[in-house]
Amino acid sequence: MESLRVDSVGGVSFVLRVLAQDDPGAPVVLILPAMALKAKFYLPIARALHASGLSVVTTDLRAQGESTPGLHEQPTFGYRELIEVDLPRVLAAVRTRFPGSRPYLFGHSLGGQIALLHAAAAQDGPIAGVCVIGTGTVYWKAFGFRRWAEALVKIQTIGLVARVRGYWPGGMLIGGAMPGRVMTDWARHSRTSRYRPAGTTRDYDRLLADLDLPVLAISLDDDRLGPKSNVDFLCRRMPRARLDRWHITASAGVAHRDHFAWTRDAAVIGPAVAAWIRDRRRPAPVAIPLAP
Repeated sequence: MESLRVDSVGGVSFVLRVLAQDDPGAPVVLILPAMALKAKFYLPIARALHASGLSVVTTDLRAQGESTPGLHEQPTFGYRELIEVDLPRVLAAVRTRFPGSRPYLFGHSLGGQIALLHAAAAQDGPIAGVCVIGTGTVYWKAFGFRRWAEALVKIQTIGLVARVRGYWPGGMLIGGAMPGRVMTDWARHSRTSRYRPAGTTRDYDRLLADLDLPVLAISLDDDRLGPKSNVDFLCRRMPRARLDRWHITASAGVAHRDHFAWTRDAAVIGPAVAAWIRDRRRPAPVAIPLAP
């Protein structure tokens, strides 16, 4: 794999890992991780996408994995910095490496939210489309009725701890440490259903409603952190998107269908996503398309 260093503001830097095709015209996809997960977690899906004919780039989010400095060595930050500061610089490096490309974004969980909100703003260059997996709203009423109390208590507790301590130390829903404002932005979204990152001047809810790009939204039937109801709720916030909606069940040939273990079935999911990216095909034996 090639590696590229990308500098952001305030001494923040990222390492991009690149699996390039020999064909310079091959579609390019950038993978964005979930909370507290390292980019190397996504190597199985990166390799599966590459084997299916795509050029693939992976990177960590700020304060995760190979990005520097570490969480406790920089001021706290939130969604705004991830969307408006870091991702434009990462994408500029991707476009430099692949001249003339219009990258696709592939986001998991938080990475999917970041991908969609960035694409909705689309102020730094063209995005070809967005694929998300396990990415839904965390609005408490989007969870099933029996989980309303759980969603309210746990997510707001995480937000409160993050506000008081300046970061979330990990445990209860999120295994690793996370920056304070990311978690307070996340908790605010859970309370209100609105995207209002601290410090932004953008109306992300309006931008999301106006998003007019191909979007593939994938949910998994054993995913308690990003269940189907939450993914459906988020999809309804994008009425103009050219949306394909896949809900993966056992009949799709995917054995591992929870929020994290799906990467073990990258050999099944990867070719299906690659087919969608190449020509928007829906391979029915692999995933079941549902109405938006």
